[in-house]
Amino acid sequence: MRTSSNPAFRNLPTSPGGYARFGAAPAGMAGAGGMFGGGGSPMPTAAADDRPLTVDDVVQKTALNAVLAIAVGIASAVVGLGFIGIIGGLVVGLVLALIIIFKQSTNKALVLGYSIAEGVALGSLTGLLESASSQYAGIGFQAILGVLGVFIGMLVVYKTGAIRVTPRLTKMVIGAAIGVLILMVANLLISFFVDGGLGLRSGGPLAIIFSLVCIGIGAFMLLLDFDQADQAVKAGVPARFAWYLAFGFMTTLVWLYIEILQLLSYFRQ
Repeated sequence: MRTSSNPAFRNLPTSPGGYARFGAAPAGMAGAGGMFGGGGSPMPTAAADDRPLTVDDVVQKTALNAVLAIAVGIASAVVGLGFIGIIGGLVVGLVLALIIIFKQSTNKALVLGYSIAEGVALGSLTGLLESASSQYAGIGFQAILGVLGVFIGMLVVYKTGAIRVTPRLTKMVIGAAIGVLILMVANLLISFFVDGGLGLRSGGPLAIIFSLVCIGIGAFMLLLDFDQADQAVKAGVPARFAWYLAFGFMTTLVWLYIEILQLLSYFRQ
């Protein structure tokens, strides 16, 4: 089975033939080799009346989380929480994300909490940026449109089969994502000693190219995530995992928003 670049989706329950069909084994048994991806935890069994996952389940839960994050983000920007909202939202979001990923939780309260926390962080960041100068007015709305455009575009690409999700593509995307994350950390550390660091966030030509690369990687991560959700639906994963899939989509959308906002800020300068 292909592995997603999204850590949330890599923890979906699996079996030798792909996604596990829950309820096929007695309670307390992992089934024939069924484990959470890479974690080694026993595969949970579903209740007898747990219906299979549908596309509508994934769409509805993802849409709910996205709308909630946008609404909270707008409120945070209007109130002007500033750095407190940014730091607080990021910390809470990170903690909830780690709990969801490592506990393979399908708890909707945790997933909705993550979306709210990220909404506070991104809304506060956007509000701070727009209040800094009139040249950034409306940049948040443009960033949302950009994320929506990437989402729809990659969905069309996936559904039409223009780009096939293969193990090789998956490895390339994961490798690229790890590479840019390492560069981000290196740029941050060097910036403490050298003004501008490596120049990856300075607003110059190199920074623009780097942001475009990050957006491209985020788009391909979204493509892999579509494939993982599609496999889950076809394999009959329990409907409660729609919350887990929605969380996975939100992590990718949050990254895309940050990178698109960053790129737009360069052009506004």
